[in-house]
This record gives sequence, structure tokens and C-alpha cells, in this order.
Amino acid sequence: KRFYNVSKLGGTKYDVLPYSIRVLFESSIRNCDGFLVKETDAMNILDWKTKQNNVEVPFCPARVVLQDFTGIPAMVDFAAMREAVRNAGGDPVKVNPACPTDLTVDHSLQIDFSKCAIQNTPNPGGGESQKPTAKLSPLKIQPRKLPCRGQTGCKGPCSAGDSSRNSGQFSAQIENTPILCPFHLQPVPEPETVLKNQEMEFGRNRERLQFFKWSSKVFKNISIIPPETGMAHQVNLEYLSRVVFEVKDFLYPDSVVGTDSHTTMVNGLGILGWGVGGIETEAVMLGMPVTLTLPEVVGCELTGTASPLATSIDIVLSITKHLRQADVAGKFVEFFGSGVSQLSVADRTTIANMCPEYGAILSFFPVDNVTLKHLKHTGFDKAKLEVMEAYLKAVKLFRNYESSSREPEYSQIVQISLSSIIPYVSGPKRSQDRVAVNNMKSDFQACLNEKTGVKGFQIAVEKQNDIVPVQYEGNEYKLSHGCIVIAAVISCTNNCNPSVMLAAGLLAKKAVEAGLVVKPYIRTSLSPGSGMVTHYLSSSGVLPYLSKLGFEVVGYGCSTCVGNTAPLPEAIRNAIKQGDIIACGVLSGTKNFEGRLCDCVRANYLASPPLVVAYAIAGTVRIDFETEPLGTGFNGKSIYLRDIWPTRKELHTVEEECVISSMFKELKEKMEKGNKRWNSLEAPESALFPWDLKSTYIRCPSFFDKLAKEPVSPQAIENAHVLLYLGDSVTTDHISPAGSIARSSAAAKYLTNKGLTPREFNSYGARRGNDAVMTRGTFANIKLLNKFIGKPAPKTIHFPSGQTLDVFEAAELYQKEGIPVIILAGKKYGLGSSRDWAAKGPFLLGVKAVLAESYEKVHKSQLIGIGIAPLQFLPGENPNTLGLTGREQFSILFPPELSPGMTLDIKTSTGKVFSVIALFENDVEITLYKYGGSLNFVAQRFL
Repeated sequence: KRFYNVSKLGGTKYDVLPYSIRVLFESSIRNCDGFLVKETDAMNILDWKTKQNNVEVPFCPARVVLQDFTGIPAMVDFAAMREAVRNAGGDPVKVNPACPTDLTVDHSLQIDFSKCAIQNTPNPGGGESQKPTAKLSPLKIQPRKLPCRGQTGCKGPCSAGDSSRNSGQFSAQIENTPILCPFHLQPVPEPETVLKNQEMEFGRNRERLQFFKWSSKVFKNISIIPPETGMAHQVNLEYLSRVVFEVKDFLYPDSVVGTDSHTTMVNGLGILGWGVGGIETEAVMLGMPVTLTLPEVVGCELTGTASPLATSIDIVLSITKHLRQADVAGKFVEFFGSGVSQLSVADRTTIANMCPEYGAILSFFPVDNVTLKHLKHTGFDKAKLEVMEAYLKAVKLFRNYESSSREPEYSQIVQISLSSIIPYVSGPKRSQDRVAVNNMKSDFQACLNEKTGVKGFQIAVEKQNDIVPVQYEGNEYKLSHGCIVIAAVISCTNNCNPSVMLAAGLLAKKAVEAGLVVKPYIRTSLSPGSGMVTHYLSSSGVLPYLSKLGFEVVGYGCSTCVGNTAPLPEAIRNAIKQGDIIACGVLSGTKNFEGRLCDCVRANYLASPPLVVAYAIAGTVRIDFETEPLGTGFNGKSIYLRDIWPTRKELHTVEEECVISSMFKELKEKMEKGNKRWNSLEAPESALFPWDLKSTYIRCPSFFDKLAKEPVSPQAIENAHVLLYLGDSVTTDHISPAGSIARSSAAAKYLTNKGLTPREFNSYGARRGNDAVMTRGTFANIKLLNKFIGKPAPKTIHFPSGQTLDVFEAAELYQKEGIPVIILAGKKYGLGSSRDWAAKGPFLLGVKAVLAESYEKVHKSQLIGIGIAPLQFLPGENPNTLGLTGREQFSILFPPELSPGMTLDIKTSTGKVFSVIALFENDVEITLYKYGGSLNFVAQRFL
């Protein structure tokens, strides 16, 4: 085997580099060509200790991962680039990814059907005891009745039993995702819910899937992971990750960038990776490096042992809080210490997954013995593992906690004791606002009292105990503040951790056996990240118990977390609105921005999967689990959380028995085999995509209409109006279209004019390949607070006419009038997940510049990558201090030659002149801006 032994080149300097920086160093040596990557870049990385924060360095990742929502606009851009290159006289066949690229078709799922019963759920009480014909391990379930009615594949005695919580029948089994009857360990068909949702997804997204199929046929160096497989992050972990690449006997570290901020999840496996915008990713796919400021590396030392009641989610939220307080934004975080070896790879990936929530670029866990043991259990070839271990040790990328070798030097060290971690939830409006579970009741009460803001709801004292009766399915229920109406164990990447998912299942089992139920109006769902999760929940025997409580598997992909939940029952919605009730949603995810789930669910909490189930049983967040029961079980007995909470020993036993290498083997076989619907899907094979002008899903975008062979000097922005005047912490959720398409929105009007009914609108995510829909959905978030309007609404003022219009309608008028527009914003503009449409959308609205107090770094790079100038007020200045109202017109002059970090003068129509900083950090960003963005810069290379 051959490899670059970079440790010899670096000497003692290399030995004290953080492990994450060593990966950057190896990449710079291997890709050094004197042009995109220079020798000085490698030496700057080696001198990290003195050069951190002071120099820009390029990074060439080993591969790229795309997920469906962000992958489809990237592939549409590639198709459009082929078109533009052909029109300019070039050869379109040359337009292919240069970097190995994987695209997962499944990532986000819209829930059309939920709560479809699994017929083989155990009877929660009463009846005569029967012994199953097969002995179960490790749960040893022995139900009183065995209602496996109608299951021909289930061998053994079954009685009719009682009806389950919800009605439904089984349909055909999904390939390679066996569900086992928990009483007889015989395969039974998949729940109808999954099949119905997948059929709907395949039907409504046929155009999109055909485009992906075309891409898989005509583009070289790209692999399309077929639908009904699993979401991007889990597929990345379970199937795509190499840890060490081996190409023609040449070895080098695995590394990745992806079009999703949670790409950081792979850092838990010792793979350097993070999420960037779709615009930068497309450039990487075409052989361009990612450019980043050589970062500080924060060493996070973990010590102690966590409480038995604390799940990995609690550990994640605790670490998130500590790292937020340590201000790790824009930095690498690297974990070390005795506590690290106590964390499984699943725990590590869960922690790394939350990286965007505390603002770091990535959170790195170097490969160690725990990593190798995990890889062995997941089916890695023994010979490859031996080569991998030998290589990583040779280049000093293997972490051995028993070795006396010198520790890396870090920019700063943050110490966290796992012993201090107790169960938490997060909310009700922001994921960084943690609440100890034992303080939940009092904290929610405080939220009712507080003024409307980041936590408060400002409910009058005399109304805080209001009760609204509601009739639902023939029974009367009572809604009050804090009542739960959505409870979702969703597909977010936290759920790949078997311990938390099994904990939810074991808790459900104990709850059902104790006689506890979930109120039927609560919108419950279970959307695992992949079929592997369903497999181990099923084989461990807990899946029917989850189903009995309403947590039926609805499919695989982002659903409730991104607003794709089914509407609440009309009676419940009306009761909530009638009583002005603060209703709650509880999710096991990473996002809970206000208004994300449903416009009438105002309080959203993040919690671990077992706590989601516990709160669903309780039906309210106004409960003290220590002193108040979850509900009443058999014989009127009060059941407390402590009575049904699974012990760590139980969890470990089930995890060892169920999460085994065969599951990973089955997943690999499933992905390589594909599925019948995908395999039989027809798609064109022409080098150029045959655009259908009638399509409302796939449309050739206009980004390459002005494809230039040479850079042009920046043009002045004269007499621009302000399209939006925004405040602090505007997230990419506020900017980029996501979730369902509101019937009154500009996008809905467009689709209606195309002859579609609201039932056919689908979601913004599914229509990311249509720039007309996405542009109309930009800034269409109902929680957007535009200071021109004074209340949350996706509206703005068109100043020449004085009309209050949808943002798109105002922008369209400005463009027809030939008037440029800019955006005024406060601090941290562009927070949240990296989304290319958060930059593409404003560009197509005609936005020429954004003027803010500060930016999220990834989003700032995206603005440059699409051709929008990111401008920043001078320190201490903002619209208020400068006396700006946003109603003025602004003129911005650019010099013939830009330089990094230079100041520009802005003149307003009122005569005021002030200076701003042009946030171009290096010559590369200036070059991209001159070409009109990175897409045009890369495309011109093919001419």
C-alpha cells in the first residue's frame, strides 16, 4: 500500500497538531498542484498554532454527499450548466462531477397517513395468559392475548384479541426490511402506513425521481441511492463512509462535505466533514476546493460518567449549552478525555450531529478502539480493518488513550463532566433554551407569565387555567395550556442512536403492559432514519408497543421536523384557536423554531425519544414526573415515569442482542439491490435533459443566462430600495422556502395558475428543482418579522406605489421598474442550516446586496457564491445609530479593483453618507463575485 506519510514531513510540529488539522494537512499535501492548492497553504496548516484565524486555506474533500432537497437544485444546475456550455459552443458531455458524489433520494418525507394499526399488538390487559410458541430474547414478551389476526406468515396460536388503538390492514412487504411478529419471531408484512406514504411520495414526486434517474445515467462519478432506503446522514454513516479511502492501493483519510449542515454527523466516526451551501458544494463537485479560514480548534475534555437516566440526547443538549457558552462559532471542536471512551459511536455521531446548533464548523472524534470495534460489528472486512488501523497509526491519526504520546495543543480547552448531566428538554421556541425535566412544569408556567418573546407567551393570569372541552371521535376531551397535540419520534439523525430508540420502545412496552394509553387526538408518528431502525425495533419486540400508543412507522425521512406533518383534526384546531390555547408539540429532533410545525402549535419542545413517548402519555407538559403520575393503569393504579423508565442494563442487553452486523449487511444489500419501483422507472438517456416547459417540478434556472468568459468589474448599485428591513437572528428558515405551501402564498397562486389544486401543491422541498416556485417561496415564512410591517408576516411595502404586498410581488414590481433592491438586517443574519435557496432565492428576487451587523459565515459565503454582495456596518453602527428608516434609496459604489475587507461608501437619497465593510475575505471570493458567483466561474472553465 502507498500513502503520504505526512507525519515525517511535519516532525514535532505535526505531533502537536489537533487530529482534525492533521486531516487538513494531509489533504493539502496530496492535492498540492501549485494553483488551487499551493505549498504555502500546506505550510500554513502545519504552522496552525501561529496561523489560526490569520490565513485562508483550501480543502479538497475526498467525496461529496447530497440529500434530496438540496441535491436536486444542484443536479438541476448541472443540467442547466450543460445547456449553457452547449449554447456557448462548448461540449456539454464534459460537465460532470470531478469529485466522487453520492446523492440520497430519500431524506425528507411528507406524512399523508399516520396511526395505521399493526394488528399484532399485545392486548394491554385482561384475558387469559398464553405462552408464545417461540422464546423471545431479550425481552421475553408473554402477552395475555396474541391478536395476530389475518397474518398468514405467523405460525402459532393466536386469538382474536381486542382491536388496537387505530384501524388498518397490512399490505405487501417492503423488500429487505423484515418485521418480525414479536410473539413468534416470524416475518410479517410492513404496516400499511409506510406503504401508503411511500406510494404517495413516489406518485407526487415522479418527475423529480425521473430527473434523478436521468442524472444517474448520464453523469459520471455520481452515485444515486434509490428511494425507500434511508435519509442522507444515516446512509452516509452506515454505507457510504470509508474512514480510509483506498484507490488503486493508495490510502488517504476519508473526508466529506455535504449540502446539509448535519453532515457533521460523520465526525463521530472519525471522518472530517461538514455542511456547506449547495453553491459551494457544486463547485467542489467540479474540482474546486472549499476555502476556509484556518480555524481555532477547541479541545473539549469529557470526564466522569453520565446519570443512568440521562440519554445521549441529554448529553448532546448539555454539551450544546456548554459549547454555546464557550463561543465556538466558526471553530473546530475536538473531543478528548476519559469520558470519550465511554461513548459509543452512536453517542458520538449524535453529539457531532448537533454541531450546527452550537455554531461550530465541526465536532471531531478521532478514530480509536471504540471506532474500530463498531466498524467490526457493522460488517467491515477484517483485512480492510487491519490496513485501516495500520495506516491511521502510521500517520498518527489514531487516538490511543492508553498511550503516553504527547497530547495535541488546542486553542482553548472546555471541560465537561458527564456526571453533572441530567435529563433535559429544549424549548419552547429555541433549541438552545434547555429546561431540566424536573423543572418543566414550573418553567412552562413561567413562560405563560412572561411577556411575548424568546420564551414568553404573555397569557393573562385569569386565563392560565382555562379549559376548552372538545368532542373528538365520540368522546369529550379537555384542552388546556400545555396540552400536547403533536408527539413525534422523527427521522432526525439523533434517532440513529439505538440506545435512545430502544429506550422509547422499552418505555412503550412497559407503559402498555401497565395499561397506559395516549389520547387519540394527539398527532403521533414514528419516522425512523432508515429501515435498520425499524429492523432493530421490530426484532427487539418493542415496535408493536410503540404502535399501540400511536407511534406507528410512517416512513423514512424528515417529516414533522420540517413542517410536513398532517393537519391537526379540525375540531382540535378550532378548540385551540377558540380558547387561545398554548398547545405543544414534542419532537425528538434538532429543530423547533416557532411556527415550524403548525401555525396553531405555539410551543415546541425537543426531547429524547423516550421522553416524547412519556409526554404523549401524560398529554401535557405541565407535569412534574417526580410527584405526579403519567396516568392511571389497570385497576386504577397510578403509574409514574420511574415505574416504566428502562434501566441502562436493560438497554445494553437489548442493544447487544439487536443491533448486530446482520442489520448493516441487510442495509447494504437493500441499497445495492434497489427496489422494484425505482428499478422499473423510465428516464431519458440524452446528454442534455429534455426540459418539459409544463413541468412544475423541474425547470431550467436562469443562473447561467449571463455566462461570462472573463470577469467583469463590480457594477455600482444605484438608487436601490430596501426590500426587507429585518432584525437580529434571521435564520435560513425565515429566508429559504421549506415545509408545506400555504394556500394564500405567491407560490400557491403560481401553481394554481398552472392548473394544480391545493392537494397537488406538495412541499417546497419537493419543488426545489423549480426556481419559479422557490423564488415565490423566498421570505414566505409566516414568522418573518419585517420592520416595515410591524408584525410577523411574509409581506413588505413597495415604496414607489405604497402598496403592502407579498415579498415576491413587491420584488417583481421592482424588477419590472428596473429598480435594484437590498436587504437591511441586524446581527447574525443567515443563522441555521446551510441552504442554497437562502441565497439563490434573494438573487432571483433581484437583491444586489445585504447590509447587516453580522453574518453566519456559511450564509455569507453563499451570498458571494451567487453574486450578492455581503456588506457589514462598521463596529458599533447599525440602522438606528445611523438614523436610517429603510425607506430611503441607497447607492453603493464599488472601486474598479476590490481588495479583501475594504470599506465602501453608501449614499442615501436623504443625503446621508456612511461607510460599510465589504465582507470579501480573500482574492478567491472577489474573483467569484466578479464572475457573478461560483456557478458561473466554474461553468466558464468548460468553454
